[in-house]
Amino acid sequence: IIQACVTPIQEEAHACLFSPHPAMTRFETEWQKMLAGEVYDAFIPEFYEKLTATRELLWEFNSLRPSQLEEQRRIIRRLLGSCGEKFVINQPFRCDYGCNIHVGENFMANFNLTVLDEAEVTIGDNAFIGPNVSIFTACHPLDAPRRDRNIQWAKPVKIGNSVWIGGDTTILPGVTIGNNTVIGAGSVVTKDIPDNVVAAGNPARIIRHIL
Repeated sequence: IIQACVTPIQEEAHACLFSPHPAMTRFETEWQKMLAGEVYDAFIPEFYEKLTATRELLWEFNSLRPSQLEEQRRIIRRLLGSCGEKFVINQPFRCDYGCNIHVGENFMANFNLTVLDEAEVTIGDNAFIGPNVSIFTACHPLDAPRRDRNIQWAKPVKIGNSVWIGGDTTILPGVTIGNNTVIGAGSVVTKDIPDNVVAAGNPARIIRHIL
């Protein structure tokens, strides 16, 4: 069962989805373009306001004592777009918006998970994330003149059920990792990885299949 993690009180301030409407604001239009993978303007003030609101919650979460588990869970439920009933996210945790992150049941993330969730990041049930893992969705042009004009877009990341991501792994924009797959520590995942394999390296390649 996946439950919404945004509380009713926080929903208006931290919601990530806007209903299509002829009177959408410029921010709402650019947000929808971001989620659709289109080039968007990330430098309008509302983006900074949303980033700041998320960082305030992250500061609160990362400053809690390790014994304050219920308070930690309360903040994570406010941050994430959706999550399972059972989850563990060890401090520190960092993300850009939080509300574009969706994790399934029995999710475990070790220390120092970083998620740049300009696009949606979807993680299935029984996923285990090792320490110092980074998941990126933000994209920038390779050519400097276009990059200097702050052109950017985003690609979603999808991680299946029962996946183990080894420590110090980096997952790049647009990647899908299949069910029951293991990613070796220190890998850089640049392309899709199928179900039931062990993959590792830079770039990550299939080492063997899991029966």
